[in-house]
Amino acid sequence: MPAQTEFILGEHPRTLDERYRLSVPQELIDQLMDEEGTSCVMAKERPGCLSLWKAADWQEKMETGVDLIKNKMRAGRLEDRVSQLQLFGRLLSTRHRTVHFSGRGRLVIPEGFREFLKVEPGNEVVVIGAAVCVELWQPEAWFQYLERRIPQFRKLFDRLSQ
Repeated sequence: MPAQTEFILGEHPRTLDERYRLSVPQELIDQLMDEEGTSCVMAKERPGCLSLWKAADWQEKMETGVDLIKNKMRAGRLEDRVSQLQLFGRLLSTRHRTVHFSGRGRLVIPEGFREFLKVEPGNEVVVIGAAVCVELWQPEAWFQYLERRIPQFRKLFDRLSQ
């Protein structure tokens, strides 16, 4: 993955409209766009959370990992792990999708992803800058995540800044 020089930061409450469209702040969209400037990759992260990635970064990240697995398969090192490969294939097949932004900074949360996020039209979604990507959180899942993780912030900050 290419070195990112700027953090993507911010916390923005948004409301999902009747067509499952979400308005993402322009400053976050700008950090997700490549030269083409209209699409990015949406991925399922954890229950109640989706992430948005710059397409080129996501592609590089996925290709690197998938190539390693394919090389192990060719070398016969995964012959006894067929069920794990099937699980990997299932999750890889359904984990991510390219999404497009409209001219007004809205994106449609696709079917399958909205169920994973556990949202309905009219629900609030919290848009979070997560340093290297943008995350979309169902508010209760976000609160629970913060409740578990915020006490560890100082230790994490110290560890990453040393």
